[in-house]
Amino acid sequence: MRTGVWLPEGAFDSLAPVDRHAALVHATMRTHPSGESVTFAGESAAAAWGLPRISAWPGTVRHLVTRRGVSGSSVLRPLLGAEADAVRVNGLLVTPPARTVVDLARYGTLEDAVTAADYCLRHGMCTRDDLAAELDLVPRRARGRACAATVVALADGLSMSPGESLSRVLMFRLLIPKPRLQVSFSDADGHIGDVDFGWEGAVGEFDGRVKYRIPVGASHEEAGRVLWAEKQREDRLRRRTQVARWVWTDLRHPPRLLAILADKGVLPERRSTWFDDESGAV
Repeated sequence: MRTGVWLPEGAFDSLAPVDRHAALVHATMRTHPSGESVTFAGESAAAAWGLPRISAWPGTVRHLVTRRGVSGSSVLRPLLGAEADAVRVNGLLVTPPARTVVDLARYGTLEDAVTAADYCLRHGMCTRDDLAAELDLVPRRARGRACAATVVALADGLSMSPGESLSRVLMFRLLIPKPRLQVSFSDADGHIGDVDFGWEGAVGEFDGRVKYRIPVGASHEEAGRVLWAEKQREDRLRRRTQVARWVWTDLRHPPRLLAILADKGVLPERRSTWFDDESGAV
């Protein structure tokens, strides 16, 4: 992992990408002269917290510095920012969740920051007020503040997966009308289910395959029952509204998402109205 820090190859291969980066952060802490007093930030703090990410995890590690002129190395890179009330997580000193999200927004991408923010809100790791408070600490003309303000405005704990978070960011960029999230549908037979996104006359679901919930090791009969139940759900839902579905491949090519939604009557606006009723967003 780093000079003098080893991890069995089989153990490394079994790790998820987020945990591989966290392992690199741990190895960096063990080889740093300041050891456990180093505060990790940005992507490295996100990995320690287990936050999801759309982009590939980097091969470098970020640590917080509060003054200019601190040099880095081929692996350890400084992230300039104000002091933070660091938290110890699995032996690592890291920035708190809300601060981590704001740093991701300032120095990374909108997609990664919104995905992390949604996850933090969904799992109670921070609140919208926490995010807003961290944003208020960033000087008005500081690097990345505008992106951070947008992330705070977009963040929503009702977004249930990274794919849903990325979908919303693309909708925002494509001027798709702001959807309602986790919209409940019922008919004469009772509750049909909750859909990921809802508009007037149409709904959208990211990667419907995950909703099949086929248990690991299920028999053909068990899998068949799950698939049949999903088909019945789909039929009942389609009798109530237009249903758009998309998968990861569609999100990697935004025009596909645009076409899928347009086919169900969800068309771009001339200007974004996502923040018409909100303040602080740009």
